Amino acid sequence: MAPKPKDKPKPYHSPSQPPPPIEDLFASLSKHIDKSDFEQAVKVTDQVLRVAPGDEDAIRCKVVALIKADRIDDALSTIQSTKKVPIDFTFFKAYCLYRQNKLDEALESLKTQETNSATMLLESQILYRLGKMDACVDIYQKLQKSKIDSLEINSVAGLVSSGRASEVQGMLDALRVKATSNFELAYNTACSLIERNKYTDAEQLLLSARRIGQETLMEDNLLDDDIEIELAPIAVQLAYVQQLLGHTQEAIEGYTDIINRDLADESSLAVAVNNLIALKGPKDVSDGLRKLDRLKEKDSQNFQLAHGLNLKLSPKQREAVYANRVLLLLHANRLDQARELVAALSDMFADSVMPVLLQAAVFVRENKAVRAEEVLGQFAEKFPDKSKVVLLARAQVAAAAGHPQIAAESLAKIPDIQHMPATVATLVSLKERAGDIDGAAAVLDSAIKWWSNAMTEDNKLNIIMQEAASFKLRHGHEEDAARLYEELVKSHGNMEALVGLVTTVARVDVNKAETYEKQLKPLPGLRGVDVDSLEKTSGAKHVDGSASHVGVTEAYEEGKSKAKSKKKRKRKPRYPKGFDPANPGPPPDPERWLPKRERSSYRPKRKDKRAAQVRGSQGAVVREKQEAGTSGASSNSSNSKSNQVSTSKGTSQNAAAEQSKPSSKSSRKKSRN
Repeated sequence: MAPKPKDKPKPYHSPSQPPPPIEDLFASLSKHIDKSDFEQAVKVTDQVLRVAPGDEDAIRCKVVALIKADRIDDALSTIQSTKKVPIDFTFFKAYCLYRQNKLDEALESLKTQETNSATMLLESQILYRLGKMDACVDIYQKLQKSKIDSLEINSVAGLVSSGRASEVQGMLDALRVKATSNFELAYNTACSLIERNKYTDAEQLLLSARRIGQETLMEDNLLDDDIEIELAPIAVQLAYVQQLLGHTQEAIEGYTDIINRDLADESSLAVAVNNLIALKGPKDVSDGLRKLDRLKEKDSQNFQLAHGLNLKLSPKQREAVYANRVLLLLHANRLDQARELVAALSDMFADSVMPVLLQAAVFVRENKAVRAEEVLGQFAEKFPDKSKVVLLARAQVAAAAGHPQIAAESLAKIPDIQHMPATVATLVSLKERAGDIDGAAAVLDSAIKWWSNAMTEDNKLNIIMQEAASFKLRHGHEEDAARLYEELVKSHGNMEALVGLVTTVARVDVNKAETYEKQLKPLPGLRGVDVDSLEKTSGAKHVDGSASHVGVTEAYEEGKSKAKSKKKRKRKPRYPKGFDPANPGPPPDPERWLPKRERSSYRPKRKDKRAAQVRGSQGAVVREKQEAGTSGASSNSSNSKSNQVSTSKGTSQNAAAEQSKPSSKSSRKKSRN
């Protein structure tokens, strides 16, 4: 916004040096604005205001330059300090409040403004940030007649966020705009395709958006890193599409690459971190907590998202980040931190059910299932319009804690799913576990009555009646079961119901069972069997189970060999290397694997029979032998004692060594852990 040149400078007195001409200051201000050098523009406006205090154009240029330089607080202070100047800064004040995320104050400030395209566009942005998507889309539709650049980009974003993704293509056709006209519009249109579960089409459109964005930004002479930062939302969304398509490894690699390269805006980085943690689940909890710590306010002791993220992320995105943080803390067994964070979430997301669900999760982790059931039950009674998810959670907690009656009571309070087959089956199972057979039968009867009067294409009456008949037969109500089977046969011609009817009625009325039995299709393998002669036989003799099994197996193998006689291919025998089968030589020794002592050819060595020649008298020899025998005995006894001592020492040393081994292993395990 270039200021208009001034004709007459206002008086200014300086004792030191004369001020520069005001025309030169405004010319310099215009150059800085054209170069988008807004910091220098602010300095020049200060110089102008020193020369000409209260100059309206200078004040307006300063406020706009401060906003452009992202100095929102300074801009708001400047607006508040110029109340005496007859300039209406209400629009700029509303915009500054919007940038400070003071949305209600900004919306209130806009009410005093005259309605035009600028105020309507700002109001739509405020409503979008407040989550009032329908009102936001209504304003965009009113602005379509105005020639505002890139209005279709915001219109598509509003439709997607308001759950009206199916209207996107119709709006683009009405505006005669292609989705690939620019990369922002292609990105938003791809988000609408994701909402409609068209993941493959969304992936192709995102790839086109990335290609168009690279070409556009390269023409604007942006650096490669700046281009990557600008296109980071597309990269995150591509990884998310891979996650939805079931390509888990590709999605993990995509998220990890975005996080490690750190070339993304803070909101895209936060989404990538959150989605990666949700994809990995409880694996590598400590790494997930470290990644989330990158998103919190630096000076905050507790976990709190950075101020910039609070402004850029939607309420649902912020809620998802905090919820994943609590779940990671529970998996890491940091219950005190989880409890403290859950207590803070009640004030952050007062209109959401997530805080009470996380509070119940903390109680369950602390083995306080009864307390969790109480908290969920109290919330469901206080906010009945939000009670569906809470009651489902209460039913799950009660069923896991072994309280089937409370679980069944919680499910019974959800009217819109009361007669769905899955809910009916769960209620019947829970009441059976609680011993309430009559209550389970009443659930089935109510479901049959509801589906009998339901005018839907996908009617589940057949399934419900069959399960009800099976239940009544299982609990001894043969007549009720037969009646249900008979209704199924007459109304649907169900063959399974006919089989159940025959087996059930046979217990009560044999003649009626024979009548229905004639409607059964004959089995093809029983045509040659004479049933009357089979009944006249004395019956099969009892044969040992193993013998009969062997006989049946042999008969089966014999029939199989006759039915399929396969010629086995003869293989040539494999001989050792260097062996000539035509000239094999002498046969090998059959006892070559036995020890030598066990072979028949073994002959032990002969002992030397030559005795030492004895010289001298016989008596002298006898005495020497006795003395030698006595001394030998004493030496042997001493040797045996010494051997005993040494053996005991060796044993004790070995025992000590054996005792020391496990302790060293356990210490290694502890050190590794």
